[in-house]
Amino acid sequence: MTITSTPMRRRQSDWVEDWTPLAGCRTSEPDELFVQGAAQQQAKRVCLKCPVVAECLADALDHRAEFGVWGGMTERERRAILRRHPGVTSWKELFQRARSDERGE
Repeated sequence: MTITSTPMRRRQSDWVEDWTPLAGCRTSEPDELFVQGAAQQQAKRVCLKCPVVAECLADALDHRAEFGVWGGMTERERRAILRRHPGVTSWKELFQRARSDERGE
C-alpha cells in the first residue's frame, strides 16, 4: 500500500484561522496588490478564485488595512463598507456566523 501526501481538502464553508498559506496571492509579488487606480481592478482578479477570500477580507476589515487589495476589495471599497456598517465590531465573527447559517448550523 502506497500512501501519497496530498493537501488536505477543506470545505468551502470551513473557516480557516491560519489563512495566509492558502491565499491565492501567496505566490504573487506583494507589490502587485498594492497598486493604485485602474491597476487595482487587475489586482482584484487574483482574489476571484481564492479559497480564503472571506478570511482575508475579514482580517483586513477588522484590522482596518489602509492600503492594497485585500479580500477582493480595494481600500476605497473597504472604507465604504466600514462607513455603512459602523456597528460591526468583528467582521470575522460576522462572516463565520454567515457561513454557519448557510450550512444550517
